[in-house]
Amino acid sequence: MRVGFIGCVHSSRMALETLLSIEGIEVCAVVTKKNSAVNADFCDLSSVCGDRNIPFHYEDSKNKTASKAFLSNFDLDIIYCVGWSYLLDEELLAMPKQGIIGFHPAKLPQNRGRHPIIWALALGLSETASTFFKMDSGADSGPIISQEPIKIDMDENAQSLYDKILHTAQQQIKDFTKSLLEGSAVFAEQDQQSATYWRKRSRKDGLIDFRMSAESIHNLVRALAPPYPCAEFLCKENLVQVRRSEILQQTVPANIEPGKVLEKRGNSILVKAAGTQAIWLHDAVLENIDVGDYL
Repeated sequence: MRVGFIGCVHSSRMALETLLSIEGIEVCAVVTKKNSAVNADFCDLSSVCGDRNIPFHYEDSKNKTASKAFLSNFDLDIIYCVGWSYLLDEELLAMPKQGIIGFHPAKLPQNRGRHPIIWALALGLSETASTFFKMDSGADSGPIISQEPIKIDMDENAQSLYDKILHTAQQQIKDFTKSLLEGSAVFAEQDQQSATYWRKRSRKDGLIDFRMSAESIHNLVRALAPPYPCAEFLCKENLVQVRRSEILQQTVPANIEPGKVLEKRGNSILVKAAGTQAIWLHDAVLENIDVGDYL
């Protein structure tokens, strides 16, 4: 089966390397990017292509026609698109004989759209999924070829959840690619009436407000942990990044105002949150913060 590939993040590399390990698959062409200002987990796939003598093309966002022209040279049976930040047009979707397989780390038809790992953690969900589907002109709306649930633990952060999803996705790729090779693949239409969408996040979505519950603050911190850009709080007109947090198990007096620094230990501070809660913020630069300060 002649395969094309599109992608430019860490999950793209995993998927491409997995495809290269499957007997009966010939990866004929790859479209990737030389750099990216929007992907925290950016990965240039040209090194993988160079090692395997696979023709590749760097996408120019101002000239996407060149990518289509490149892929059209290879008489592709199917294209896999994993880790791409915008929709593909109808001409490209129709190019390969068996269509284009996309990937979305959420439990489709729920939670289509942007930043699925971040939103799942920030909203405190207990489960997500790893989903592969046949792409159409909509956002994550095509028929599903493989979906596996992923449990989200309370101590999970963005990196550990990302790793867990990729481990599951790797086996999915092996399994459904085999079914595609054998002609036994089954695609299940999504229930479009049940679909929900997540919006693109902005920097302000990562700003901690200490009037939030300790759980909500903790969820935000773990959602934006590396490789993402970290949650932040405002202190004396400066933004301070937080990489890790821990909810204080004991209660504190309700008459202490949210945002008051209750304790400091090295690069960690204990801060009053909503109600009778407090939260430890770890791995932050805290030179100008003292006990008794208000954040």
